[in-house]
Amino acid sequence: MVRKTIDSSILKTRLTDLLGLKYPIVQAPMAGISTPLLAAAVSNAGGLGSVALGALNPAAARRTLEETLALTSGPIAANLFVHESPCIDTELAQIFLAELGPEFESLGAQPPASVREIYRSFNDDDEMLEMLLELRPAAVSLHFGAATELRMAALKKAGILVLATATSVAEALVLEAVGVDLLVMQSYDAGGHSGAFLGPPDAATAGRVGLQNLVGDAVAAVSVPVVAAGGLMTGRDVADVISAGAAGAQLGTAFIGCPETLASDRYRAMLSSGAPTRLTSNISGRPARSLVNELLNWADSLAAATPDYPLCYDAVKQLVTAKKNPDFSVMWAGEGAMHSRFLPASELLERLASELESSTD
Repeated sequence: MVRKTIDSSILKTRLTDLLGLKYPIVQAPMAGISTPLLAAAVSNAGGLGSVALGALNPAAARRTLEETLALTSGPIAANLFVHESPCIDTELAQIFLAELGPEFESLGAQPPASVREIYRSFNDDDEMLEMLLELRPAAVSLHFGAATELRMAALKKAGILVLATATSVAEALVLEAVGVDLLVMQSYDAGGHSGAFLGPPDAATAGRVGLQNLVGDAVAAVSVPVVAAGGLMTGRDVADVISAGAAGAQLGTAFIGCPETLASDRYRAMLSSGAPTRLTSNISGRPARSLVNELLNWADSLAAATPDYPLCYDAVKQLVTAKKNPDFSVMWAGEGAMHSRFLPASELLERLASELESSTD
């Protein structure tokens, strides 16, 4: 079947011009479930595929990025975390681990004696920077703040575009000031971790500005292109944020159901069941939106204060591994998850583009 030509007026944006994309759609990185196959499929189909490197050490990140680049000639965004190094409060950590202890013991497993920083910030990792400068993906996307001046300068000198996540106009202005090329404006509805970095950890839950208003406010305040993110599942959703001034849209939850991801059968079943989502800081130590499952309900029942991200995440991940229970696992997802479609990534991107075309009729 021959699909109609997509209306170029809505598809040609500052995002597509900067990266040579066919469609103004970015696949969110989604550490833990995205794969080189997913990123490459999106890129080959005309979007911007993203590969999650933030949870990997430099050697594993190199292998993942090399595999991705070998699968496509299109642009790829390499995603890194730029969180501040956590403060290890030994007393708080011990109280937290003591509450988790009985859970481990009931499984015949040894509870952790301490918490660890399992993810190193890109801002502290020179080897990761060297790897990126060598392999030169088209773009690097940052989550949890800004890269250091040295890193920004090095990436730009190498011709690598820099995207970064903001959840408020204040954050957008900070990122623009340090030289970010594209802003990903993330709303409260987004799945996974909030990229908020100004204010206390609960800043991500404050305000709850709707995505279109957030985009409109950001576009009025900054000169760099804005990409909208948060609860976007259809081409109509993409059209709505473009009409609000966005240069494109980043979708994550919409791609979880693709066969190219590592999402478990139970994860996929939860997506199709219409399960609600809820924001919590008790799984990782940072606000993140998840499908409501056994893990989320258990985490939100904890009485102890959680250690900083990613220290808390380390202990919880160990418990998830020990449980071996499909319902007691991390299932990040945004609002609108019930509208998930279980299609190959290239087919989903074409479907989104068709819906985007129809929205202009």
